[in-house]
Amino acid sequence: MPLQFISDDKGNKIAVILPIEEYKRICEQLEELESIRAYDAAKASKSEAIPFEQAIEEIEKSRE
Repeated sequence: MPLQFISDDKGNKIAVILPIEEYKRICEQLEELESIRAYDAAKASKSEAIPFEQAIEEIEKSRE
C-alpha cells in the first residue's frame, strides 16, 4: 500500500495515514524494543537483582 500523507496549506507533509493493523504492529514492535532497552540498561547498571515478589512489594509500598 502506498503511503498517504496529510499536508499543511503550504504543501508540507505533516502526518502519515497508516492502516490500523500496521499501526498496531509498529506499536507492538516499539513495546518490544522498549523492553529490550530496559533489559540492556539493567544488565549494564550492575545493580543487585532482587526477586520479583520483592520488587512488587516495594512498588506497592511506594504507592501508599
